[in-house]
Amino acid sequence: MSREEQICNCMGVSRGEIEDAIKAQGLKTVEEVGEATSAGTGCGGCQSLIQEILDEING
Repeated sequence: MSREEQICNCMGVSRGEIEDAIKAQGLKTVEEVGEATSAGTGCGGCQSLIQEILDEING
């Protein structure tokens, strides 16, 4: 997946923004990503994608 890929359409957050926040702030949960980036805080439909990114980065 490309860093430019839109993950959260409601809040306009890209994969790259989410990845950067996870790495910079040591985020571990979808809720923490939402607090840091607003991703997943609209309709919630992208929360499974956010969890996949968390799993990829955090193992």
